[in-house]
Amino acid sequence: MNMSNAQNSDESLAPLFPLADAIPAAYRLDPRYYERWYLINGEVREWNGPLAEIHSPICLRDGGALRRPMIGHVPAMDEPTAMAALDAAVQAWDEGRGRWPTLTVSARIEAVEAFVSGMLAVRDEVVKLLMWEIGKSLDDSRKEFDRTVEYIRKTIEALKDIDRAGSRFSLDGGVIAQVRRAPLGVVLSMGPFNYPLNEIYTTLIPALIMGNTLVVKTPKFGRLLHQPLLRAFAECFPPGVVNFLSGAGSEIIGPIMKSGRVNALAFIGSSRVADILKHQHPQPHRMRCILGLDAKNPALILPDADLEVTVKECVTGSLSFNGQRCTALKILFVHESIASEFLEKFCAAVNALPLGMPWDKDVKLTPMPEFDKAKSMNGYVENATACGAKVVNAGGGVYLETLYRPAVVYPVAPQADLYFKEQFGPVVPVCVYRDEREFLNYVAQSNFGQQVSLFGRDHERVARLIAPLANQVCRINLNCQCQRGPDTLPFTGRKDSAEATLSISDALRCFSIRSLVAAQANPDSRQLIQDIVSGRHSSFLHTDFLL
Repeated sequence: MNMSNAQNSDESLAPLFPLADAIPAAYRLDPRYYERWYLINGEVREWNGPLAEIHSPICLRDGGALRRPMIGHVPAMDEPTAMAALDAAVQAWDEGRGRWPTLTVSARIEAVEAFVSGMLAVRDEVVKLLMWEIGKSLDDSRKEFDRTVEYIRKTIEALKDIDRAGSRFSLDGGVIAQVRRAPLGVVLSMGPFNYPLNEIYTTLIPALIMGNTLVVKTPKFGRLLHQPLLRAFAECFPPGVVNFLSGAGSEIIGPIMKSGRVNALAFIGSSRVADILKHQHPQPHRMRCILGLDAKNPALILPDADLEVTVKECVTGSLSFNGQRCTALKILFVHESIASEFLEKFCAAVNALPLGMPWDKDVKLTPMPEFDKAKSMNGYVENATACGAKVVNAGGGVYLETLYRPAVVYPVAPQADLYFKEQFGPVVPVCVYRDEREFLNYVAQSNFGQQVSLFGRDHERVARLIAPLANQVCRINLNCQCQRGPDTLPFTGRKDSAEATLSISDALRCFSIRSLVAAQANPDSRQLIQDIVSGRHSSFLHTDFLL
């Protein structure tokens, strides 16, 4: 097994980057006709203010040098524009009396279905922008788009189920009532760069279809890809229902939060930023928070684990999309009796992962969008080596610009930053343990509580671990990697990892509240309700349901 210290920039990676004229024609970007567009109050307008340059992580070879090409611009919006977007959402809500929040469920579903059609019309464009903006592989970019469309369709079906359940009247204690779900108001939606389409839409769509109005802030990386979708939003929803912002969050989001007019915050990012946003709201108890935050998901590899399965799942779990996923496996605990065998197989599998450009066939590791990500990854490695660890995979930890060969670091001591901090990148810390209590203590002491993975075949041994772990994390994966899907399952976390639950049905509930109409079950009240329902005079109180 190779044992080496962390390495620095490696020019041997340069040939992996393309020459400009060698990029396949199918993956070159089209002229950017949409880059000055922005959507506020139902209008796709042309921005005449300053623009922010968008540079791709896909470096181009230019002679003997590498350069990050500028692939477009987006509006660099300011505080007045942000407040105009908020005003539009507030006006569309209109204290719950606006057109969108008072529409029937069926009418809202029809609007979302029309949006899906508009979305599909620009699929290829959005997929290419995913590749160029965040370096996601062609296969994964297509999967992200298609999974988002499937998520919307399943959300529609879940809302139909909720509508059917709410169509009944109850009679209890002389009171007749109908319980339904009503929207919350104005929602601020902010998503991450690693899934800039899917993660935003897993909050945007349920909030929208439940009758809320929205201000959506695009992430730092992954902004251009929203531009081709703006016209579909404008065409499918009433003015002010969906408004998009791009720009520096510190400049445009603070004023929105400080206004106190945000009723719900949907944020996927770091707990540090979430705390700042919460504290900016003057009445935070009035604001519902739906948060997907940090994670440090660990794996426990028991002595009897099937190493073929374990290695495959741990490689994918640790390094899919360069490890830039909150659901990634962020640290591995392997039993001392199998540590050498596991590391040998694991390092070989890691080193077999192809590096390259997003459109390369079977590529697994691609350029990372954050400008200094490779250097920050090596900072973690250097800190761990100072605490006694080494990079144990041949060539691990070398980088050039935005490409980074994954580093497997072993044995990681509790004093190292990699032990408890989330690295969010292609560095895999491995620890050795003797007793499972060490792992249980690690999970209990962690600031995070999203998921764990257990690898082993002894059913009694695994069973003893499940109950204490279920009291610390929200998903226990048996002989498989940590993950979010399928979207019908709850996705949440404890401690600093989440607030509220995201799944298809849970998200619909998060962005709504149970409201009811009740009356004494006397003849006059029964007749009043009968007249309202039979004449279909109310979009809330009714017995129609969707099939």
